[in-house]
Amino acid sequence: MASRISHLGVALGLLAVGGGAVSACSSSGDAQPQIPLAAVNEVLFLTDQQNSNLRFDNGAVYVKGGVRGIVVVRQNASTYLAFERNCPYQPLDTCARVKIEPFLRLFDPCCNSQFSLQGQPQGGPAARPLRQYRTALSGNTLTITN
Repeated sequence: MASRISHLGVALGLLAVGGGAVSACSSSGDAQPQIPLAAVNEVLFLTDQQNSNLRFDNGAVYVKGGVRGIVVVRQNASTYLAFERNCPYQPLDTCARVKIEPFLRLFDPCCNSQFSLQGQPQGGPAARPLRQYRTALSGNTLTITN
C-alpha cells in the first residue's frame, strides 16, 4: 500500500511539473515573473520644492519606496496616482525601471515599454499595467500605501 501511495505522489508531482511547463509556454503573458512585493508606506509633502511638478496636472515625480522606487502622477488638484517603477515586463532584469517623460508618458528604456500617465500599457512588449499603490490626500500631505 505504501508503494502505491508513493507512486501516486510521484505521478501527481510529474503532473504538477508538466502543468507548469505548459503554462510557461503560454502566450497569454501570465507566465512572466511577477514584480516582487514590498511594503509601501510613504508620506509626500506636496509643498516641498522637489515635488513642484505635482503642482500641475499630469506632472510627475520620483519617490523612494516600493521595489525600485515609485512614480507619483497628479491627475488633478485632488487626485494623485502612484505606480511602482519596476516595469511589469521582465521585472527581474536589473534595468527594468520606469522613467518619466514629463507630462506625456511613463516608459522603460530597457524593454521600450510605454505606459500612459494612468499606468496602462501603450506600446512595447509590456501587456500588464504598472503596479498601482493607494494614495490618500490630506491637505498638502499625500500618503502612499499598499
